[in-house]
Amino acid sequence: MPPITRRSFAAAALAAPSAFGASQRLRAGIIGCGIRGLGAHIHELLKMAEPENVQIAAVCDVFDKRAQVAAARTGAKTYRDYRRLLEDKDIDFVVIATPDHLHAPITIDAARAGKHVYCEKPMTHTVEEAQRVVETVRQTGIKMQVGVQGMSDDSYETANKYYRQGALGKVVLAQIDYSRNYDGDFWLKDIDRDARPGVNLDWDLFLGPAAKRPYDPDRFFNWIRYWDYSGGVPAGLLVHRVTRIIRSLDLTIPAYGSAHGGKFAFSSSTAEIPETINIALDYPGGPTVLLISSMANDTPVPHLLRGHKATLEFTNTGFLIRPQKLYGDPANPIVHKKTGGEDTALHLKNFLAAIRSHVPLKCDATLGYYGVAACQFGILSYRQRKYMKWDAARQQIVPA
Repeated sequence: MPPITRRSFAAAALAAPSAFGASQRLRAGIIGCGIRGLGAHIHELLKMAEPENVQIAAVCDVFDKRAQVAAARTGAKTYRDYRRLLEDKDIDFVVIATPDHLHAPITIDAARAGKHVYCEKPMTHTVEEAQRVVETVRQTGIKMQVGVQGMSDDSYETANKYYRQGALGKVVLAQIDYSRNYDGDFWLKDIDRDARPGVNLDWDLFLGPAAKRPYDPDRFFNWIRYWDYSGGVPAGLLVHRVTRIIRSLDLTIPAYGSAHGGKFAFSSSTAEIPETINIALDYPGGPTVLLISSMANDTPVPHLLRGHKATLEFTNTGFLIRPQKLYGDPANPIVHKKTGGEDTALHLKNFLAAIRSHVPLKCDATLGYYGVAACQFGILSYRQRKYMKWDAARQQIVPA
């Protein structure tokens, strides 16, 4: 991987993660009890309580109502401030399901406290934050799983084996999409009128490192539509797709990238982010990777790795490799039937196994970093309306 700037941390400030045997119960702290935290992670971890010997010991949310709902379901202790949860010696690992802009500070603080980390995608809000997370994970020795659940589908690690064997020849182009369709407006959630800042909601904790602003219920409940807290469609959806391409082709950081799109169908939306955004990334020596997305049309695009000798197409059941006519008979493809899938439970089980038995993580911090970098090329290009490049000396994305 490209070099990451090193920073020194005082050894005394880093708590070594504990070792666990198969018979020892792992205790979880859930930070962020919204749709993903409550509806996915808490839901799955409760089902794993006996078979995986895991317990949800604490839940945390800046909105008390959410934490109370999670506590009623789990019997766990409640916290409003994640830092108090990290002081809890009973917690072995945390699941971070907060808005994107809080991922990095919570991850870094958790790692320094000796807690293993499962962090929802995108791993961080910026490339610079991703570099600090990778560095901290290395320093502390914790296990970190990034919530790109599609990596628990074996199609991409298997595609990588064929790629390394030369079955595709030189891959020159990859394309993948993630699109949806909405009526009226996109990614818009209801506002809970029970939320009262200063009473049952800590607005300052929500803002964290973001720009200080007066309380705005739309920014709190629809944070994903604002640049301060979210990377929009690239960080919310396309990171799932580009990570598949990165894993399949051993990619790292793009050399160049650009993005195109806008609010075309939802032009009156209050969202800052565009509903349509398409990104082109040129990796050193190839390939070009095309990331296609709109929230106003859900017609799918074939997911392809286009090689000089063959084309690999990902399907719902795995993938097909069809040779180019110059190199074989396209009617006789190589067929791979996948195991696993894009599944939160599988991704969590892999994380728990990594903590206990050091099995390889399906989406570690380094892979998470590469996914963030790919998406950031598109986000920065769109916001600045410029063609971007990677500055290797400064380890930054800059205008070309």
